[in-house]
Amino acid sequence: MAKAPCTGTLSAAEPAALADLVSYGNGSVVSRTLCKSQAGSLTLFAFDAGQGLSRHSAPFDAFVQVLDGWAELVIGEKVMRAYEGQIVRMPANVPHEIRPGGRFKMLLTMFQASSG
Repeated sequence: MAKAPCTGTLSAAEPAALADLVSYGNGSVVSRTLCKSQAGSLTLFAFDAGQGLSRHSAPFDAFVQVLDGWAELVIGEKVMRAYEGQIVRMPANVPHEIRPGGRFKMLLTMFQASSG
């Protein structure tokens, strides 16, 4: 069975500066899906100061790559800070939240959790 191709807004075979592909919006969270398939997704986020993501869980392993600023991440009961240039894995089905320390950009990569 053929897999569906990646759909999104990222051009094939073209370099791109990740942090420049999403802009901050006043009082909001802006997202841009670069690639989405059955296996997962690649999404950029720009959080204005005072914005964040409330506690939730997802059936995907998620990787946060910090592109600008820093954020406090709560994964399960563990609280940590992640800074520009760092990456953090959030395991599938574990509740997590993101509390930026001001304006904050990240790349979120999600992979479908293995079923066995």
